[in-house]
Amino acid sequence: MSTADRDLTWLLENLVAQTPQTRHALVLAGDGLPICWTTTLDETLACQLAAIASGVQSLAHGASALFGDGSGGVRQSLTEFGGGLLCIIEAGEGAHLAVVASEDADAGLVGHNMNEMVERIGQLLSAPPRDPERTQASA
Repeated sequence: MSTADRDLTWLLENLVAQTPQTRHALVLAGDGLPICWTTTLDETLACQLAAIASGVQSLAHGASALFGDGSGGVRQSLTEFGGGLLCIIEAGEGAHLAVVASEDADAGLVGHNMNEMVERIGQLLSAPPRDPERTQASA
């Protein structure tokens, strides 16, 4: 994990600490790879949560394109399940912020705190598309 990722982890830890009933937070790239996550997740769970959040956002994008204004834009996805909530928002270019909270959490407050964080530091949360040629050249 890079220094920038550790700095983001600190911010995610603050988000969880300041949002009652929140358990985990993660920033993921649009391609579903985790960028950074709270210490309440190990790497395996972070990868699983990132894959789930990416899939949910992809489905929401498709629904928006078909039933929304045609732009395909997704501001927020909220999934309620037995024992918890999963909230996902766009967080800078090509990145998403996912938060898992208990089922007793105030979904409005969770979403508000997530959006507030993204507004403050969204530029740090971006994940520009990967350049396949550059990746191969560095290997």
